[in-house]
Amino acid sequence: MKTTELRQKDVTGLQAEVKALQKAHFGLRMQKATQQLNNTATLRTARRDIARAKTILVEKQAAVPSAK
Repeated sequence: MKTTELRQKDVTGLQAEVKALQKAHFGLRMQKATQQLNNTATLRTARRDIARAKTILVEKQAAVPSAK
């Protein structure tokens, strides 16, 4: 997923995206463990997509002051 697509989402959308990416990464790890995964490079791209989404999420959360 491109960063421009992620930056257009709000905080709740990014949290949902991170959760979906983590679920997909878990599925890929299970496929690898059962030797059903042909392209192991998808694991790397999934990890990087998660990191990218989390980074943008933290940036957006820091920009919005929390009401305490």
